[in-house]
Amino acid sequence: MIDYNNIIERYYTPGADDYKLLVKHSTQVALLSKQLCDRLIAGMHPVDEDFVWEAAMLHDIGMFKTNAPSIFCYGTEPYICHGVIGRQLLEGMGLFRHALVCERHTGAGLAAQEIIDQGLPLPHRDMIPLSLEEKVVCYADKFYSKSHVAPAKPIDVVRKQLSKFGPGTMQRFEAMAQLLGEPDYDALDSDLK
Repeated sequence: MIDYNNIIERYYTPGADDYKLLVKHSTQVALLSKQLCDRLIAGMHPVDEDFVWEAAMLHDIGMFKTNAPSIFCYGTEPYICHGVIGRQLLEGMGLFRHALVCERHTGAGLAAQEIIDQGLPLPHRDMIPLSLEEKVVCYADKFYSKSHVAPAKPIDVVRKQLSKFGPGTMQRFEAMAQLLGEPDYDALDSDLK
């Protein structure tokens, strides 16, 4: 296992607002990811639980370089770039699998054509979760917001929020929902207490 706390503390000061927000959000995503992994294992789907936990804790590592003051980020890059930035940071440490989770968790993943059509300031390549582990973190992330830390969103709220990004996004999300199911919200609430 890697020391993800040490990696977070390379870029975020413990106790600072951005650190607290990142760790809270990442922990929420990691707890839901664990629940989903437990469900997959019970269904005889092999999944690397330790890796998923680490990747969930690091999936937003690049947000500090973005310009998103509402979540205490005062960098210069557009927020949509935080996944690509995270990939670059983690690849620099040799964490190639973790790096791909960073890049592929935005939305329900982004196809190169969607990036081009929407004029997004991202490399023109597919950034779609492929591995089971990537899908777990991407899916779990959709249930939590960083702009206001709250309990997991109901799946219908997630669907409504993602629907504005087009049919490709919805198809990918629905495929993940079919595979992973709806969160057990009561269990998540007890995990966070």
